[in-house]
Amino acid sequence: MNVLVFMKRVPDTESRIRIDREAKTVVEEGLNFVISPYDEYAIEEALRLREAAGGKVTVVSLGPDETAATLRKALAMGADEAVLIKDDRRETFDPLRAARILAAYARSRAADADLILFGRSAVGSDNAAVPSMVAEMLGFPQANVVTKLKIEGTSAEALREVEGALEKVVFTLPAVVSAQKGLNEPRYETLKGIMAAKKKTVPVVTPSELGLSADETAPGVDILGLDLPAAKTAGKIIAGTPEEAAAELLRLLRTEAKAF
Repeated sequence: MNVLVFMKRVPDTESRIRIDREAKTVVEEGLNFVISPYDEYAIEEALRLREAAGGKVTVVSLGPDETAATLRKALAMGADEAVLIKDDRRETFDPLRAARILAAYARSRAADADLILFGRSAVGSDNAAVPSMVAEMLGFPQANVVTKLKIEGTSAEALREVEGALEKVVFTLPAVVSAQKGLNEPRYETLKGIMAAKKKTVPVVTPSELGLSADETAPGVDILGLDLPAAKTAGKIIAGTPEEAAAELLRLLRTEAKAF
């Protein structure tokens, strides 16, 4: 089975984020970049499918040149090959634009893509829209937020999270699946894998080489501003009798929290 895994380079969740308000972007200097955590579940699942049924795992990412270093982490986990779709626009917060580019790449690999895996969302933009958009553009069945995946030949069965329950989805390959926490436990990079990854070439393609025009890759989202969340205020302890405390709580909710 040949599997394509689309992953994203994101800042480490433990990094201290700084904002360039004039450029309306995150300051990348000093940041440590990693594979988006949900994408690690997708990579691990692809590796397990290859180990069970043979085939090849190709990990693909859309981003600037620096993304190649993050792709090598996927190679060190055990992926067979990695491809960078070069995008100097970096983060555009435009899932439709990203989906167009990724779908174009998937079409170019249609002959050897039995399954396309994503993480359920990237921890940067966290819109969880790209997997579904890619599936729609390719005309593929899809299963999202998947916590269990079973494949036999060209038939597949997935369990996905819904409100208060699990939903079973049955579909045929080729298909698009997005991975949720709980699908598996991602493996660590090994020293042998790290050394082997250093020797591998990461091919680079551009959206124009995939047949996309400048209009198709132009951002459709305008960023009006970017700022950090407001600092949390200290909590308050309400004293007095239960009746007094209840009255004071209602007053604070009405006058300070503006809850009603």
